[in-house]
Amino acid sequence: MENNKELIQKFYTSFQGGQYRVMQACYADDATFSDSVFKDLDAKKTKAMWHMLTTGSKDFKLTFQNIKVDENSASCDWVAEYTFSLTNRKVVNRVHAEFKIQDGKIISHRDAFDFYAWAFQAFGFKGLLLGWTSKFQHAVQIKSAEKLNVFVEKNIEYQ
Repeated sequence: MENNKELIQKFYTSFQGGQYRVMQACYADDATFSDSVFKDLDAKKTKAMWHMLTTGSKDFKLTFQNIKVDENSASCDWVAEYTFSLTNRKVVNRVHAEFKIQDGKIISHRDAFDFYAWAFQAFGFKGLLLGWTSKFQHAVQIKSAEKLNVFVEKNIEYQ
């Protein structure tokens, strides 16, 4: 179990430092990731997403705490502070992460956060009015998937 805790600490410490290659190495070859914005990513897209996110923010700060582990799983709470590039608005996103771990690697990673609170911060008045709707969330998911697909197309290592 201590190895699982070290794995999660390594992942988030690397995230803090923008070391996406170290983050990527924490995942199994068949890992999956999902949250309210990036839905049901396979391992390649997960790795590409972290690369894109860690290199695309100029003022990113991250803290993490409450790591809990057992034999095959882990959880952690983390907070990301950054400027949302699309609107240039400051965001403080509080996230709860759940992991399934096998053979010292993450095989499943699920992040949960208050999408409405995030949308309000990221989009301002538009997020306040529409952030609670599934249509708005779906539009954000589509835009994020398109951005990730463009990133993958430009980075052959993820194809």
